[in-house]
Amino acid sequence: MIAKNIQQLYYSLQDYVFILLGLLMYSFGWTGFILSNEIVTGGVTGICALIFFATGIPVSVSYIVINVVLLAIAFKILGGKFLIKTIFGVVALSLLLSLFQWIFTEPLLKDQPFMSIVIGAMLCGAGLGFVFSGNGSTGGTDIIAAIVNKYKHVSIGRAMIFCDFIIIGSSYFLFHSIDKIVFALVEMLICNYMLDLVLNGNRQSVQFLIFSQKYPEIADRINRDMDRGCTILDGMGWYSKKPVKVIVLIAKKSESVTIFRIVKSIDKRAFISQSTVRSVYGEGFDEIKA
Repeated sequence: MIAKNIQQLYYSLQDYVFILLGLLMYSFGWTGFILSNEIVTGGVTGICALIFFATGIPVSVSYIVINVVLLAIAFKILGGKFLIKTIFGVVALSLLLSLFQWIFTEPLLKDQPFMSIVIGAMLCGAGLGFVFSGNGSTGGTDIIAAIVNKYKHVSIGRAMIFCDFIIIGSSYFLFHSIDKIVFALVEMLICNYMLDLVLNGNRQSVQFLIFSQKYPEIADRINRDMDRGCTILDGMGWYSKKPVKVIVLIAKKSESVTIFRIVKSIDKRAFISQSTVRSVYGEGFDEIKA
């Protein structure tokens, strides 16, 4: 029991390290390369940028206020575990945005807005990817995207695009500049591409073959903790001539880490084969197409 608790603590700390690293990358890229060039991006940070340019209210202040409502929604739909990490993400990002906005009063790359947008978008997208890899969130439209991803199996990056289009388009009423909208759209596409790239294709599915003497415990944990079904097949080890049980499991690629953690916590000597599946149709995955 003590070893199990230590292992869970280790994985939890690992998640928070990923989240913090992602937040540092995001806040550095957004303030140093994007906000300093007066470009309004998508998400709640984009809304906060509009408020900042229109009223002078610091981004960190409006960011906290807007996320209070969204956090209440997240608690009801995504659960308390998601909420804890989201609160951590919101508070940490707000502090980092305040710090970097104070440091970067001018663009890091002067007179090069396009390169600034490209570099900033890559940092923001990779940062968000690390945050989601740690099962966290920066709040804002990330919460909306996570909800859509949970119920519709749409990639997080793709879900965020729809929200971002509306926010970016509204910046025209403030700046009356098509150029800034074009730069923002470039940032949005690069950012979301990097996000999906870091997450290794959120919609991609994988197949596991798990060989273990402790197959009942592993199968029960997978059913209970991941709400995933699995199948037990009868097999025979040809070298040992002994019967074996094989767990067959289809899951999202983003769930791979959780599966490995479950198996390792129960049987460190288990033999696991993971392979990429081209497409999966049925309950919990895509609808069957004619």
